[in-house]
Amino acid sequence: MQFISTRGGSLGTYTDVLIEGLAPNGGLAVPAELPRIDAAELDRWRELDYIGLASEVIGLFATDIPRADLARLCESAYGAGRFASPEVVPLSDIGEGLTLVGLSEGPTLAFKDLAMQFLGEGLEYALTKADRVLNVLGATSGDTGSAAEHAVRGRERIAIFMLSPEGRMSPYQRAQMYSLHDENVHNIVVDGVFDECQDLVKRLSEDLDFKRAHHLGAMNSINFGRISAQITYYVWAWLRATDALPEGERAGFEVSFAVPSGNFGNILSGQYARLMGVPIRRLVLAVNENNVLDDFFRTGVYRPRSAEQTLATSSPSMDVSRASNLERFVFELLGRDPERTAAAWQELSATGQIDLSAERHRFESEFGIVSGTSTHADRLATIRSFAETASVVLDPHTADGVKVAREYTESGVPMLVLETAKSPKFADTITEALGEAVPVDPATRALLEAQQRTADMPNDENPLRAYIGEHALR
Repeated sequence: MQFISTRGGSLGTYTDVLIEGLAPNGGLAVPAELPRIDAAELDRWRELDYIGLASEVIGLFATDIPRADLARLCESAYGAGRFASPEVVPLSDIGEGLTLVGLSEGPTLAFKDLAMQFLGEGLEYALTKADRVLNVLGATSGDTGSAAEHAVRGRERIAIFMLSPEGRMSPYQRAQMYSLHDENVHNIVVDGVFDECQDLVKRLSEDLDFKRAHHLGAMNSINFGRISAQITYYVWAWLRATDALPEGERAGFEVSFAVPSGNFGNILSGQYARLMGVPIRRLVLAVNENNVLDDFFRTGVYRPRSAEQTLATSSPSMDVSRASNLERFVFELLGRDPERTAAAWQELSATGQIDLSAERHRFESEFGIVSGTSTHADRLATIRSFAETASVVLDPHTADGVKVAREYTESGVPMLVLETAKSPKFADTITEALGEAVPVDPATRALLEAQQRTADMPNDENPLRAYIGEHALR
């Protein structure tokens, strides 16, 4: 399979885009043609475990990796106790017609482990084959950083430079990242918000001379390797949600997914699964008070907010006002036309917005996307409600997803809510919701008390360039 940029031009094969990350012209890598999954293939996959399914789904894109090698990569990523649940992704009924898709069983207790654990293996494989090194440059609003760092820590061919916004993550999230002292892990705390961290990453990645001189790549959701791995759990969840149906009723049986959304990569993976043929009725996008994406899907006008207008909320991983992966959705919306897509981002640069209101009627009818907003009061009430009725403690982001999912449940259509993280990562909010302090286990206490190491910087690309120049692998 060949990959292209959303703004035009060929990018090569799967392993090429794993290493490259952002396209040289600023666009994002997408398959030249999306593969299709038919009902017969889904039925054949039903008996596979998660490792086997990941090999099949990712294999639709990673056609340049021999299947035996890909199977070993998936075994390394998802086997041998890497995830707490033997199923890797368990599903559980939480009442009100909602099913929780347990995506947070990995080493950092967040959904991003499912993609990052594979991406760490895949990058090492591709770099070894090419006899190259990679300096990963990324930005995190909470969980991406720790998941990426735990996936590559100690690897000889990869160093990681992760930018995070000062004071915008939970103490647990900070501790998971900043307590890592591996020589190849560099935590850079920026005096700004996530969008400003992301802008710094883009500016350096779009400087092709700097990028090539310092072997820069990406592990956040601009890297298509992340997207391909995330498609797997949509397929898995559909298979598990339909297992109990009579055999003759499974084919074409639709489910809906509710997805807490920040940078749009998670729900985009569901969009690809839907376009590829997985029977998904609706994709319910849930955002917090930084509701730029909800505004877009309700009006068709994408109007990102400034750093000053981006709120610090109790679901911090979703404190995003400029969602990088929206470009991949717009590319599909505009008929996979790179010229129109590039023009849309030129419009954004010139005017501060993209007006796609003429296409608004297609968002749900053609792509199945609906949206909603959750507030601090909403997530507290949702956490409290499900603790009482289902004896499950939702993390704040998942609570946002559940709150919006309740607005779109339909009789006869299972609503699957994608879990974002485990609740202990956000103890202050859980305590506020439940009215009692969350017990701190010894492992968590040790993590929170561990020595932390960071490099603090202003929102300025020049000191960042100097730091990378000094510490990058050669």
